Amino acid sequence: MDHLLRQAGTFRANQEVAECVMDSNDLERERGITILAKNCSVNFQGTKINIIDTPGHSDFGGEVERVLKMADGVALLVDAAEGVLPQTKFVLRKAFLHGLRPIVVVNKIDRDDARPHEVLNQVFDLFVELGANDRQLEFPHLFAAGRMGFAKRELEHDSKDLTPLFETVLSHVSPPEGDPDAPLKVQVSNLDYNDFVGRIAIGRIFQGTIRQGQTYTAIDQDGKRRNEKIIKLEVFEGLQRREVKEAAAGEIVALSGFAEIFIGDTLVEGEAAEPLPPVPIDEPTLSMVFCSNNSPFCGREGKFVTSRQLKDRLDRERLRNVAMRIEPTAEPDKFMVYGRGLLHLGVLIETMRREGYEMQIGKPHVVTRESNGQLQEPFETVIVDVPEAFMGKVMELLGARYCILKHMTQHKGHCQLEFEGPSRGLIGVRNRLLTATKGEALLHHSFLEFRESAGQLPTRNYGVQVASDSGRVTAYALLNLQDRGEFFVEPGEEIYEGQVVGEVGKDIDIAVNVCKEKHLTNIRAASKDATVKLKVKLTLSLEEALEYIEEDEWVEVTPKFVRMRKRMLNERDRIKYSREKESAMA
Repeated sequence: MDHLLRQAGTFRANQEVAECVMDSNDLERERGITILAKNCSVNFQGTKINIIDTPGHSDFGGEVERVLKMADGVALLVDAAEGVLPQTKFVLRKAFLHGLRPIVVVNKIDRDDARPHEVLNQVFDLFVELGANDRQLEFPHLFAAGRMGFAKRELEHDSKDLTPLFETVLSHVSPPEGDPDAPLKVQVSNLDYNDFVGRIAIGRIFQGTIRQGQTYTAIDQDGKRRNEKIIKLEVFEGLQRREVKEAAAGEIVALSGFAEIFIGDTLVEGEAAEPLPPVPIDEPTLSMVFCSNNSPFCGREGKFVTSRQLKDRLDRERLRNVAMRIEPTAEPDKFMVYGRGLLHLGVLIETMRREGYEMQIGKPHVVTRESNGQLQEPFETVIVDVPEAFMGKVMELLGARYCILKHMTQHKGHCQLEFEGPSRGLIGVRNRLLTATKGEALLHHSFLEFRESAGQLPTRNYGVQVASDSGRVTAYALLNLQDRGEFFVEPGEEIYEGQVVGEVGKDIDIAVNVCKEKHLTNIRAASKDATVKLKVKLTLSLEEALEYIEEDEWVEVTPKFVRMRKRMLNERDRIKYSREKESAMA
């Protein structure tokens, strides 16, 4: 995208532009992925081309589904080395559902391990697998190196810029349809917010002409109608928006002045006009309980700590994030949040903690459903890229989680394994996969379909060390305990009773005092103190902590820390509850 914008003359010759300029979100820059769909435009040979940058990962599929209706064509980017991945299949399937004819761009041909022709054949096979029609199978293709800023139609051709890509877009993508003189119809596909004008609705004009200052009828997805006046009308130019007086069919516009507006609403001209069909959105596949923070350290770092503030923030997220669903629970401080996957909800949690929220998150669960009296659960396509030496360990690990090997390819000492398995089995598998392969494995997965439940899956086969006292961790205590397993804390760190401070090799939880100090006495020791050498603490990311916990644990999330804790902090309470549970089951 950087070179597309630069070569189209969007930036001045001396203008300093950040790398990956479309990834404006901090999390996108840190993770190197696209999370939010964004709009921009370029001008090539007098033709304006509106561009929508969408995420590739299926966890953010809601972003793809709601903006594809604005597009007349798609450019499918495939890595020349990694080839077709589960997310490639996901976005291509969505494009076919909208009747779009893709342009295939095999990117990163400058990599040493690139195999462009082989990847192009994989893409063709994928088109056939997804039921592409004859017109879609005759797709144009390009070979490109995005970072170097060139594209070419064949590998032997000479090219120094992206002109072949621009020319392919102009010749392959049809001009927008729609009569500018017909009654207006605009469907909202995205929302933005501005402190001065409030909500900003972004959508495509399917027919008619929209004018600033005019009043139109907004129809929500329940069929309710209300009148809305357009205070400000903008179109996209480069990375900016420019205010205009009117815009016609085919243009993508940003509209301001609404009292309320939602994704999927249709703006029409005339009281009797019918709305456009709603945008179909796939159902969530994963759920988590969000709870206000009630740990002993509650309120130390966050600005928003109450359940009311948590609910308000989740309600605001639901307005923009159409793939997410929120339901109340029997307890007023807990909310059930549904999403597309661990990454989808993990990004939401990380965004909220950076905004100053404190919360606790429960163990993730897959969303099940009943069909014809049969319990069904989500299954996913899993692709693991791993050195051949670790192929057996990967197959053993995923096989124990009911993942079935479907396809295998080998290339330059590496093996790409394709599995199909239940989403449940993938929760917590990433860490074990990295451990088994010494950090060499690359894991990609994407939702496939709902199938009959796979049955009981293995759970965490090791216990945790739980703090029995509150205070600061001491090196003396860790030195005496480190033979029991890994630790999640280090000397000097403040902890509280009930916090998970480490793991243990046995399948039981044990209470440990990691705050114990060495008492000074006036008796001389037989030997001098040796230099204390402690193991490096095991630091888990937010997603890793969510995968790690069990049913009786929370992940406590604050602006500065991610901690794991028991739901019952006191050891006696946990023992009492465990005995009562065993008695009830007997």
